[in-house]
Amino acid sequence: MIYENKTSKKGKLFPQPIRTTPCLSRRIFSYPFIYHRRPPGNPVLPHPPGEAGGRGSKNPILLREAHCHCSPADAPSRVFLWLTGGAGDGGGQGRGRHGGGAAAAVARGRGSSGGGGATSAQTLGNVVVSIVGTGVLGLPYAFREAGWLAGSLGVATAGAATLYCMLLLVDCRDKLKEGETEEYCNGHYTYGDLGERCFGTIGRCLTEILILVSQAGGSVAYLIFIGQNLHSTFSQLMSSAGFLFAILLPVQIALSFIRSLSSLSPFSIFADVCNVLAMAIVIKEDLQLFDEPFANRKAFNGLWAVPFTFGVAVFCFEGFSMTLALEASMAERRKFRRVLSQAVAAIITVYVCFGVCGYLAYGEATKDIITLNLPNNWLSAAVKVGLCIALAFTFPVMMHPIHEIVESRFKSSGCFQKLSRNVRGAEWLGLHLSRILVVIVMTVVASFIPAFGSFISFVGSTMCALLSFVLPALFHLSIVGSSMPIWRRVLDYGILLFGFGFAGYGLVTALS
Repeated sequence: MIYENKTSKKGKLFPQPIRTTPCLSRRIFSYPFIYHRRPPGNPVLPHPPGEAGGRGSKNPILLREAHCHCSPADAPSRVFLWLTGGAGDGGGQGRGRHGGGAAAAVARGRGSSGGGGATSAQTLGNVVVSIVGTGVLGLPYAFREAGWLAGSLGVATAGAATLYCMLLLVDCRDKLKEGETEEYCNGHYTYGDLGERCFGTIGRCLTEILILVSQAGGSVAYLIFIGQNLHSTFSQLMSSAGFLFAILLPVQIALSFIRSLSSLSPFSIFADVCNVLAMAIVIKEDLQLFDEPFANRKAFNGLWAVPFTFGVAVFCFEGFSMTLALEASMAERRKFRRVLSQAVAAIITVYVCFGVCGYLAYGEATKDIITLNLPNNWLSAAVKVGLCIALAFTFPVMMHPIHEIVESRFKSSGCFQKLSRNVRGAEWLGLHLSRILVVIVMTVVASFIPAFGSFISFVGSTMCALLSFVLPALFHLSIVGSSMPIWRRVLDYGILLFGFGFAGYGLVTALS
């Protein structure tokens, strides 16, 4: 447990526990307590009540603020607080084990605003990478459905609404931060943390279930994309489902056994590079096909096509649940709103240009994945295969939180615990079988979905709409509502009703 200096009414110094989550099974550095800072006058720091403080006992460690370094972990709900040593009292105790070791404690939901952190440029890049995905390659088809003008307005509206709701989450975090008493660490809150603060355990469970389902939807979209692109490149070999089961399924089962995400991270970067190359090639091909670009191209294709385009656009602004983690990673958090606004504005511009160019080039022949419209030359084939390879290695990263949740359910079941105690190797076998089963289920689901565009529109208009609009508005009304002007509350209620209505429309459309 980490302790903070508090002074009683009589001026006597005593340690007071800080709200944090201890994770070490033994005392840090073999000392019983750690203090945040030494009070004025440089007095001897006493032991907490009940601790022996006589001759020969070890004084508590003084943890200086300069020794706190916080950085986000792989899971957004964890922050590693590295205690790189502290000055002992008076005599100069050794700094950690062997004079220079470090101990790590995971402090859930805590971080530091000082020292290190991402710059504005780095955060801008992180926002773009976390939002832009393969869904962008389905935008030209959405523009074909709605018309180039209606599609442009739909993407711009979806982007603006998403940006506003992202900022609502930051407002919620700022409001909760006002109640923090820690002097050395600012509050880090995840999406699930906000749900728990507003609606208790049910709120956290609902939020994390929605994130899980949307994550599964994105994973299935990856498989659909890979299968259809491989089939378009090597159509003489087998069908799209054949590629999924014969090639992709064995590879994904093998990759699911890799538990280290760091070894797969280079492929995420490779996927982003291939995405950019694919967009560049599509735009180049589009410009070559421009003769009379607006001839036989509809600006507005009917009112009922707009929700379809809006659903695709919302899906394309994926990465919504990473808002708070990205904000927490900044060295100067006060600049996050401006950086986020710049990033979303740039993404909206690229999305609109790409969607319009794709639709104007191919017209009614535009397919739900624009790369399927590319000519069968070596450059297009190389980009398609590169995208498929990159996404195949990125798929385990998308599946990682799903595997963790499934495994935690297995481990908490009484039957599994009893079997693990009685049968040697049963735990290892059970956990690996669960990963195999999850990958098989995802592959089977992907094989039954014929249209990539319709699927991402469904995911965007249901799960993503609830995550992007409904929950932020609910959290904002619950946490900040009493201190907001009336017009902000009316706007939040409007977003809430719109999100529910849009999710209901997406569900009805899918069932019909």
